[in-house]
Amino acid sequence: MHGAGGTLKVLWSAAASDDTPPLTTPRDPAREAARRELSRRLYHENDPNLVQRALDAFWKWLGELFATASDATPGGPLGLAVVALAVLAVVGALWWRLGTPRRTPASLSDALFGDRVRSAADHRAAAEEHAAQGHWSQAVQERMRAIVRALEERALLDPRPGRTADEAAAEAGRTLPDHAARLHAAARAFDDVTYGGRPASEPAYRRIADLDETLSRTKPRLTAPQGVTG
Repeated sequence: MHGAGGTLKVLWSAAASDDTPPLTTPRDPAREAARRELSRRLYHENDPNLVQRALDAFWKWLGELFATASDATPGGPLGLAVVALAVLAVVGALWWRLGTPRRTPASLSDALFGDRVRSAADHRAAAEEHAAQGHWSQAVQERMRAIVRALEERALLDPRPGRTADEAAAEAGRTLPDHAARLHAAARAFDDVTYGGRPASEPAYRRIADLDETLSRTKPRLTAPQGVTG
């Protein structure tokens, strides 16, 4: 027994010191073939592109955000809707109280008047020159300037540097109330071209030119001083 045990011990030691590499699990040939097959472009032609995947991720994130807000808001989705309506009401009240944010000109040349003082006749001539070339945006600008300058020359408006088209229309509308609506429309057309970057049209210019001609023939409405009766 002892001799047999010693022999088994020697054989076990020899096997343990052998330099044979460790056993590894061979890869499944069928699995490798399937992986190579599925990696072909043919199976990915209809996959969403990078932009679509980004949009999908964004909408998923937005949905999760609203879901989280809904869970955290008392009343769930209904409570969240009430909060959103309250915020919109506050924004609407501020907009009504403060008015539309004033748009500022991109440069001095985009203002109602530039740094060069020109007469109403000069502005009219420039407007007609632009109109003859089909440059309706510039024609609208110059004709609106002609209207305001003409009112200043007739002392219906006090000359005031930095005045906007909207302010001029509001002030002139108090002196010429029958034309207040058309003055405001002309000022909006000027703003849309100058600050909004919207191209003007020939009908828009013709309306402002007709207003200019009408105002040149219109006498202001005089109001009697307080305490004086006719």
